[in-house]
Amino acid sequence: MEHAIARLRAPEVAARLAAGAALILPMGSTETHGPAAPMGDYLLAEAIAMQAAGALAVQGDDALVAPGIAFGGEDFFAGVPGAIALSPATLTALTLECLEALHRGAPGARLLVVNGHGGNIASIDSAQRAMRARHGVVLPALHLWREAAGLLKAWGTPAAATGHGGNPVLSVAMHLLPELVRPAAIAPGDGPRALFGRRVSNFGALHLGGVDFALPTHVDEVAPGGVQAEDARSADAALGARLATALAEAAAAMLALMRNNPEIAS
Repeated sequence: MEHAIARLRAPEVAARLAAGAALILPMGSTETHGPAAPMGDYLLAEAIAMQAAGALAVQGDDALVAPGIAFGGEDFFAGVPGAIALSPATLTALTLECLEALHRGAPGARLLVVNGHGGNIASIDSAQRAMRARHGVVLPALHLWREAAGLLKAWGTPAAATGHGGNPVLSVAMHLLPELVRPAAIAPGDGPRALFGRRVSNFGALHLGGVDFALPTHVDEVAPGGVQAEDARSADAALGARLATALAEAAAAMLALMRNNPEIAS
């Protein structure tokens, strides 16, 4: 069964929504992920959303996947050649208008955001709160890479391979988009640059005196060449498949929960 709204005819979409199909809005960004992975991580969010819809279909349920939002919030990746980033206000407005449009066309449908970019989280949270305040709709969001990082830690995967330009995105891309990944280009990272004479400890942070100080860092200060991971050469498609499956099944479980407990979304 086809789940992508863009590939379906309008009468079929309307009929499936009237019959109780859920709606998934994928989001991501177009940014650098280093020399090995494609810039469009929104493609991974779309693919995981489609996998979630397929998992839901096995349960006798249905979900439709909207075209993904391909542009992330303007943060550390502003100015990357070929990248497009939106201001927080623009991304918040775009996300909210997409969700309101989906809700307007199918007021009773379950809505879920599947997000593949950390810079989108604040805008998504604002849109979620606005949807509840305006329409009484409680809609969840799954922030893929934040949750995947927790899974990787729980599974005991090498910490050196985790970070921007490495896992989880790199392994998931190897699984879902193998034709776009260049494994031969994977190399150890150069490490972060220094600010105030001390290496930046993470995106937007410098650790000093036992605490993190927030700083307006740029990607090349934290992840030179788009690579923050110490050594991502252990990334592989098998791990990516495991991650994608876990995330897709979690999304499907959330939508099933909403179907079986409609008061949660009221």
